[in-house]
Amino acid sequence: MKKIETYLRKKVLVIGLAKSGVTAATLLHKLGAFVTVNDRKPLNENPEAQSLLEEGIKVICGDHPLELLDEGFELIVKNPGIPYSNPLVKGAIEKGIPVITEVELAYEISEAPIIGITGTNGKTTTTTLIYEVLEADGKQPLIAGNIGTVASGVAEEAKADQTIVMELSSFQLMGTTSFAPQIALITNLYEAHLDYHGDFKSYCEAKSNITMRQTRDDYFVYNADQEEVVAIAKKSPATTIPFSVNKIVDNGAYIEEGFIKFQGEKVIAVADIVLPGKHNLENILATVAICKLKGVRNEAIYRVMTSFTGVEHRLQYVTTINDRKFYNDSKATNILAASKALASFEVPTILLAGGLDRGNEFDELIPSLKHVKAVITFGQTAEKIARVAKQAGIESVQIVDNVTEAVPVAYKMSEEGDCILLSPACASWDQFKTFEERGSIFIDAVHKLN
Repeated sequence: MKKIETYLRKKVLVIGLAKSGVTAATLLHKLGAFVTVNDRKPLNENPEAQSLLEEGIKVICGDHPLELLDEGFELIVKNPGIPYSNPLVKGAIEKGIPVITEVELAYEISEAPIIGITGTNGKTTTTTLIYEVLEADGKQPLIAGNIGTVASGVAEEAKADQTIVMELSSFQLMGTTSFAPQIALITNLYEAHLDYHGDFKSYCEAKSNITMRQTRDDYFVYNADQEEVVAIAKKSPATTIPFSVNKIVDNGAYIEEGFIKFQGEKVIAVADIVLPGKHNLENILATVAICKLKGVRNEAIYRVMTSFTGVEHRLQYVTTINDRKFYNDSKATNILAASKALASFEVPTILLAGGLDRGNEFDELIPSLKHVKAVITFGQTAEKIARVAKQAGIESVQIVDNVTEAVPVAYKMSEEGDCILLSPACASWDQFKTFEERGSIFIDAVHKLN
């Protein structure tokens, strides 16, 4: 960890605990700041706050009192999930108090260079692929950020000869003021989190923070097939490196004559890659570009790309039973994600879908149902999805109570060569705590078929 004095004797307020808040508060305390933590959960129900109290950190729980802003704080570190419309955050901004997220702290203290990855879809898969390739090449990478490990905690332990591969959300990137990774990536941009950002333009601006403070010595890897991302690349101060699944691009990664190439060099044959889907080719091209910029050998790229079958719950290959392939895409919590999953297969597919009803209809899913021979649906949206499936001309449509029931029904409907895909197009909270729980129950039900 870099020994910085930026926060020495500064009054800092950390709003919201969870893992990132606890890590940020502890780190700032080590850096000599006068830290106050504020969390909505009452102290007697808040073991994280109690542990910080034992460390000598001031803790205020149960509410977000506006009077806190009268205590002369010089900085606020907020949990990424807390919106800027929160009265305490809004009041701080009106008073001119800087508001950051803990990834800014991670950047300031990290001895290791950072690869920053953001985008609407593909972040987790690409982050994992980059990490796996760097690991296969013996570069001892670290993985952090929105993927589950708090960035500032990883940065505290990182050494100069390592690299932190960091997945970043728009929420995290909004709270950065100097963050400038050695290599930045935007996978793609689609409308998402508009309840938080207000509109698509603001969402894109938040994502663009990943590159706007880079220099010419840094690299910005970007999707040349998307005009929104290209527009950001044109404004980036970094050296720009494009990738494209549709065309040959100068100085970047692309597909030609059945090979993924980087700056004219053949890296790996597309036919040798085991991860399915055109959208995953985007993730792979981005990975190849970044890893080649880091000096990785093609052998390491080949080793990972010929064995990596997907991140858990993200178009994850489960198993093959009697020539039926099963895939777990429980992370597909919206129509766009489910559409991308369905586009990954050209064989007859049995779709398992349904979940939390957020008020939307599913007509947008119809163009993606061309190869779907049957739909098994469940949860609050079951009737809506059944209607759309029948409208798309699918004759075999069945409503069941849950995922566990759906699996044997799908198997009975299937034939050799079929794909059985869980891609719910809905959040999981009507029946499950998380999409991970839903995916795990699907996997268990599949294995019980044997």
